[in-house]
Amino acid sequence: MPTRRKAREVVVQLLFKDDFNPEQRSRESEFIRTRLQNNVAMVKFASELLNGVRNERENIDAAIEKSLENWDLNRVSTTDRCILRLGVHEILNTETPPAVVVNEAIELAKRFADQQSYRFVNGVLDRIIQSRQASAEQQD
Repeated sequence: MPTRRKAREVVVQLLFKDDFNPEQRSRESEFIRTRLQNNVAMVKFASELLNGVRNERENIDAAIEKSLENWDLNRVSTTDRCILRLGVHEILNTETPPAVVVNEAIELAKRFADQQSYRFVNGVLDRIIQSRQASAEQQD
């Protein structure tokens, strides 16, 4: 049975494709259903994540840019950028606990990116979480 991790993998693959072919989105639903073995709950979860990242990409990218130290988002590897976009979307727009989001992003980086990527992804997401918590504390 497909898991949420598998759904996230599918989303990262489609986000990666978006970076190279943003106008070509045909057969995505078929790709998602096939990869997730037509599991209705996981197909829905993956579709919501994918659409959420796409709809909020400008805000997501701004949050990532803000958390990068002496680095530009365009210089971040495509794979890392896609993993970060998914992670930031989940942190900012879902009920998934931040620790789970970071753990899942680290696992995605270990699977799809180079050997050092998981540390980079962890650091960026951690800064975003800390910034969000600081903002919340200031509002209280």
